Amino acid sequence: MTLATLAGTFEALGAAWSWVIAGLVLAGAEILVPGMFLIWLGLAALATGLATAAVPMPWQGQTLLFSGLAVALVGIATRLHRRGAAAAGASLNRADRGLIGREGVLDEPIVQGAGHIRFDDTLWRVTGPDLPAGGRVRVTGISGTVLRVEAA
Repeated sequence: MTLATLAGTFEALGAAWSWVIAGLVLAGAEILVPGMFLIWLGLAALATGLATAAVPMPWQGQTLLFSGLAVALVGIATRLHRRGAAAAGASLNRADRGLIGREGVLDEPIVQGAGHIRFDDTLWRVTGPDLPAGGRVRVTGISGTVLRVEAA
């Protein structure tokens, strides 16, 4: 191993360590400035550092690799975040969605398709087939603030 080869190896490892340190700083900054953005840039920098340690490459290649990884990771994270937010947002602050499928006893009879039922501390209007007070019903759907029920 010649001195020039050894110097080139140390130079490549120095660049790799720079990327690793930058990645750790970005990941640590995520704790101070939360927003789920810097962590992905930190991961891209860490991956670039590992790739640079494994395969020596010029700074232009390192920069392109980091840029590509950063765009890809932020894009994937954004897509996953939106999918999770959409799923959670459908029932967020919508306690009435938890009533579908629930069974209860009518407080008042259902006459001409309308009546009332109490779930927990709320009296709900219901629509469904005519049933006497005390009849057991199951919630099948919601229309605004009115529960659709059927005999259980």
